[in-house]
Amino acid sequence: MSDRHAETSPHSTLRALAARVVGAFESVANPVTEREREYRRIVALCAPFSVLLLVAGVYPLSEVVRISVSTAQYRSVGFSLDAYATLFGDPYYRRVAFDSLWLTTGTTLVSVGLAVPIAHALEKYDLPGEDLLVTLVSFPISLPGIVAAFMILVLFGNNGVVTAVAAALTGSRPTDLAFAVSVPGLFVAFVYSMVPRATLILRGTYAELDSAAEEAAQALGATPFETFRYVTLPQIRPGITGALILTFRTGLAIFGTLVVIQTLVVWTLQLSRELGVGYDVQVAGAMATVYFAFTFLFTVLGLRYTSAEVGI
Repeated sequence: MSDRHAETSPHSTLRALAARVVGAFESVANPVTEREREYRRIVALCAPFSVLLLVAGVYPLSEVVRISVSTAQYRSVGFSLDAYATLFGDPYYRRVAFDSLWLTTGTTLVSVGLAVPIAHALEKYDLPGEDLLVTLVSFPISLPGIVAAFMILVLFGNNGVVTAVAAALTGSRPTDLAFAVSVPGLFVAFVYSMVPRATLILRGTYAELDSAAEEAAQALGATPFETFRYVTLPQIRPGITGALILTFRTGLAIFGTLVVIQTLVVWTLQLSRELGVGYDVQVAGAMATVYFAFTFLFTVLGLRYTSAEVGI
């Protein structure tokens, strides 16, 4: 009885784990079999990113977590959950979280909804000037959020081009029609930034589409809509899921647009404010930690769902 307990003690488990780690390092450093040489190549290829991940990812994140539970303003000392109690207990921060989620969810659904027909048209039809169309669709990706917000002001602001034309046609005042500095204006700016990302993912999905199944459905008398619904849509569903994940994460991370159109306070904008006036570094650290945890868990669950769809 005592021997069995000794074999399964925590110390023996740690020794066994350490021995396995040392053995893995030895097999990578001095490979003997072809499989071990393959492992060494994989380690060598992944080493630069692993170093970057540790230096620019794991270490800063660990410092953010330490700051969020610190009891001092400018030093990571002690342990306190006051910052998290503030986040989850203060109605203001709950409102900020709610506004972040509904804005991001709404713009994600609209962006992916627009990206599906765009990707379908680009991949299924021989369009004139297709290269120019692809450039125009993907162009917003290269623009900082501040520039995208400025473009919304130029188009839909009090002196915007679209506002002026609409006012001239309807006889209304431009100020009555302008909506750039409003929630609808912010919504349009978000969608403008997110549609290209969803479109690029869906174009890749369309490139792997089984055209023979579509042709067979049409030969059997299916209408274009029925072909899309029953044949094309099931094949592109994993791409739609991936586009939803990417655009949702993008929407949560958008900041530059909010600097110009501050009509709605969302998580990233409030995080910036916490580091500005008042400099509440503990609350800022807690906000950053919660943001990372939520985004990470959302991505993991989303990828599992995508894998299930692909498997089906």
